[in-house]
Amino acid sequence: MPRQTAEQKERVSRVMHEWKHGELESSRGGKVKNPRQAVAIALSESGSSDRQSPARKRRALSRTKAKERHGETAQQQKEGRHAIDSKEPTQAVLYREAKRRGIAGRSRMTKRQLQRTLAS
Repeated sequence: MPRQTAEQKERVSRVMHEWKHGELESSRGGKVKNPRQAVAIALSESGSSDRQSPARKRRALSRTKAKERHGETAQQQKEGRHAIDSKEPTQAVLYREAKRRGIAGRSRMTKRQLQRTLAS
């Protein structure tokens, strides 16, 4: 097995934790019960599987990073760090409010810029 970086080890341990607590789901939506399948998912998500091409590893890793950033992992949802549950409005909500108020340049603004503009 190839060496894993600390980041990859962390991802593998998170996925195995989800499996252990019955939170890990397959791509079809069913709960994963087989430990070998859980290990395969963990290696795939961390980008350290030796069964995938380098391009596929990069795609899987970037998809996992995006999932972690948005709070969409089972562990984050259980701990209440899900993006939808946050009290802060999304950029889409802020954009609609800026559009309603007729703020110019809103389409090029970031979320933080929209928040500052709407607050003033």
